[in-house]
Amino acid sequence: MKKTNNILRKFLLVILITFCKNSLLGQQQPQYTQYMYNTMSINPGYTGTNGRLEAILLHRSQWIGIDGAPVTQSLGVHGKLGEYTGLGLSVINDKIGPQSQQYFNGNFAYHIKMSEKTILSLGINAGFNLLNIDWSKGTYRSQTDNAFNENLNNNTRLIIGTGGFLYGENWYLGLSIPNFIITESYDDIKESIIRRKTHYYLQGGYVFDLSPSLKFKPAFLAKLVEGAPVTYDASANFMINEKFVIGAGYRFTDAFSALAGFQITNSIFVGYAYDHSITDLQKYNDGSHEIILKFNLNDKAKLARSPRFF
Repeated sequence: MKKTNNILRKFLLVILITFCKNSLLGQQQPQYTQYMYNTMSINPGYTGTNGRLEAILLHRSQWIGIDGAPVTQSLGVHGKLGEYTGLGLSVINDKIGPQSQQYFNGNFAYHIKMSEKTILSLGINAGFNLLNIDWSKGTYRSQTDNAFNENLNNNTRLIIGTGGFLYGENWYLGLSIPNFIITESYDDIKESIIRRKTHYYLQGGYVFDLSPSLKFKPAFLAKLVEGAPVTYDASANFMINEKFVIGAGYRFTDAFSALAGFQITNSIFVGYAYDHSITDLQKYNDGSHEIILKFNLNDKAKLARSPRFF
C-alpha cells in the first residue's frame, strides 16, 4: 500500500509539473478561501476603506499530501490618508511545483461620498511580478522537450490594475481587474510562451444584525479568466459577541470549506479555513489549510470601534 501511495504521489507530481508548463500559456492568480478578510489583494478599491491602519498576513497550503502542491503567503498593509484617500502595499509569494512567483503592488484609492451612508472607492495598483521556474526541483525531466530543461530566472513583468468598491454600513460590492496588462515572454530558444491573461473579480456581501450579539454575513466572489470557466465562491459567516466568527463556504465544483475566527484583542484577529476537495484529487490529498492574521495598528481610541465585519 505504501509503495502504491508513493507511485500515486509521483504521478500527481508529474501532473502538477505538466500543469505548470501548461499554465505558462495562461497564468492564474493565487486563490483564497478567506477572501472576505483579504480583499485588498484582489481589489485596490478596498484600500483604506475601513478607516484604520491595518496589516494582514496570510498563509495557504493547498492539497496537503501532494508533492509540489500550491503554497501561498501574502502580506498587505493599508490605511486611510486624510479624508478621501487610501494607500496600501501588497506582497504575495506563490509556489506550485517548480514554479514560484512574487507579486509586489502599491495601491492608491480615492473615496467618493455618494450619500450620507454610501461611499464609492476607486483604486489603482501598480507594481511588478517575478517569475522563476526551476525544473530540477521536480522528479520529471524530458531530454527531448526543451520546455522542461530551460529554467526561468527572475522573469519580470509590469502589473497595473484597477478596482471599484462600493459600500455602506452593512453591505459592499466590488469589481476589479488586478492586472489588465497582457504580456508575453519567451525562453532563449523561443519555444515556451508565458502569457498573462486578464482576471476579473466580482464580489459582494451583506451583514444582517440578527440580534445585539449576533451578526450574519453571506458573501460571494466570482472570478472570470479568458479561456477558462467562471469560478464561484460563496460563504456564510456568523459573528458572535463581536469576538467569535464561524461559518462555511463552497467553491463551485471544487471544495467545501469550514471557517472560524477569533478577535483575540481589539487589535488582533486570527482566522482559519479548511477546504475539503470534491474533485478527483480528494483521493490523494488531506485538504487545504489557510490561516490569516489581521493587526490593527491605530491608537486605542480608534480601536474602541466595533468591527465592521468586512
